[in-house]
Amino acid sequence: MIEIRDLTKVYHVGEVDVHALRGVDLSVTRGEFVAVIGPSGSGKSTLFHILGGLTPPTSGTIHIDGRDLLKMTDRERTELRKTAVGFVFQKYNLLPTLTAADNIAIARDIAGRNVESDPQFDEILNLLGIRTRLHHKPRALSGGEQQRVAIARAIVNHPAILLADEPTGNLDTENSNAVLRLLRDLNDRLGQTILMITHNPEAASYGHRIVKMRDGRIVE
Repeated sequence: MIEIRDLTKVYHVGEVDVHALRGVDLSVTRGEFVAVIGPSGSGKSTLFHILGGLTPPTSGTIHIDGRDLLKMTDRERTELRKTAVGFVFQKYNLLPTLTAADNIAIARDIAGRNVESDPQFDEILNLLGIRTRLHHKPRALSGGEQQRVAIARAIVNHPAILLADEPTGNLDTENSNAVLRLLRDLNDRLGQTILMITHNPEAASYGHRIVKMRDGRIVE
């Protein structure tokens, strides 16, 4: 599903070059749940931003489901983000003036998909435990509920890849474990390929495999 070879990223800050990625190689098979762990500044988020087509690398190659990400046009990368890659962030990023249902529906609207009956997604809502909270706005939801809404929004278009960047970073232990169990369950049920950034070894243990990064490199 994902093939990365000799990936580098250099940021130019004034007269200083900051090497965020230093020759990363990574292969992820379809349906695999990979946890990427490492300290701050190790290059985890940069790797995810490149994978999601949000920022270009300095050099290297990336193939997603056989497609060369670096040869895509801006329009093609935008389409990839709308339909093939789902994002879950630490800060939820829900629109405060919209209900949970509308926050989820807007992802379908952006992707140009009709908001129609989707039995599989209805089952996911039950799994996430948010069906009775769909008409509430974010301020009326707990942190755990907001993150579950964010997960629902990320997968409503059935993306092949889910990128989760510290999805439990703002949650207490109970809600963190609940969200991690949900991600693993979604992976088992839907066969989605999941890459999750975390600094927590316990959270990383929910993945099939742990990839460790340090100083812009995969070290283990």
